[in-house]
Amino acid sequence: MRNFSCETCGALVFFEDFVCGTCSSTLGFRPDERQVVTLRDGVSPSDHGSWLTCSNRDWGCNWLVHEDAGSGQCDSCRITRERPAATDTLALEQLSQAGYPKRRLMFQLYDLRLPIIPYYQVATHGLAFDLLSSATGERVITGHLNGVITLDLEEVNDPYREGLRVALNEPYRTMLGHFRHEIGHYYWQLLVGDTPRIDSFRAMFGDEQASYQEAIRRHYSQGAPAGWRENFISEYATMHPWEDFAECFAHYLHMRDTLQTAAATGLEVDAADTHRALGSGLYQPKLDYTGAEFAEVLSTWNVFTVAFNEINRSMGMRDIYPFTLLAPVVTKLAWIHQLVLDARLP
Repeated sequence: MRNFSCETCGALVFFEDFVCGTCSSTLGFRPDERQVVTLRDGVSPSDHGSWLTCSNRDWGCNWLVHEDAGSGQCDSCRITRERPAATDTLALEQLSQAGYPKRRLMFQLYDLRLPIIPYYQVATHGLAFDLLSSATGERVITGHLNGVITLDLEEVNDPYREGLRVALNEPYRTMLGHFRHEIGHYYWQLLVGDTPRIDSFRAMFGDEQASYQEAIRRHYSQGAPAGWRENFISEYATMHPWEDFAECFAHYLHMRDTLQTAAATGLEVDAADTHRALGSGLYQPKLDYTGAEFAEVLSTWNVFTVAFNEINRSMGMRDIYPFTLLAPVVTKLAWIHQLVLDARLP
């Protein structure tokens, strides 16, 4: 995430802010400029028409929508196809909480300039989110199918989500992680499947034509194969090539966003104090790694994750980054890095 400042007083403001904490100016996020802006009478003017507050502002959305958009909802809210009923206040509160990581995902996709084709613009395979709750209705199965990402809003409930993390023996489980994993399936469909990249994908991740249902049965009956850490980022990634790709894609988004945030806040780390195997150089993350080799991303990441973990331990918490990246996984991440760079829009 990048830094933002109040247009009125210049004070630091944050991506989710509605009001400047220094001068009390009303704020909103403009997706066209990827900036938090000051509103005057609820409007942000531009040379090409005004930007208005999203109709879901009372439910926690600070994004703006262009007056000619044909909808009162912002880009992030409008791309949600299914949501809880208007009478289901508990699920709507969960939807409001899920909006925060969803908007962070959308910001990153815009910032990486990845293509997004909403479901309301195309007949098939358009991106859509079905966000429903197991807490107040039928069981919701998180997943992706033909552009539609389904997420169980019950997972915004920390005890529920943490219980699943422990039961499934996962080192990491967050709503933002779910959004990033499932968007990985969407981008496999958009950028890899039925494209010339499919052969290199299969050489890297395996043949996705293998039965997915059989892979699910095997994974949940037998678990991950012995020695899985040598070749996979997570146990779940061992299930099927599609899941291996989605896990790696999500991990790549974690890396890019975290390094961007570190750069925006001015953090720098001397490898001599954290990762001596990399020498004693001063590592400074970048806001943008467009055009950079993945080796540069990785070396900076390795230094910073050691520092992040030590900071968490100082607060009595478990490692924020409980992963080890061995050579086969690094090769997969580098492949995704090139995929993202090649898919970047003008």
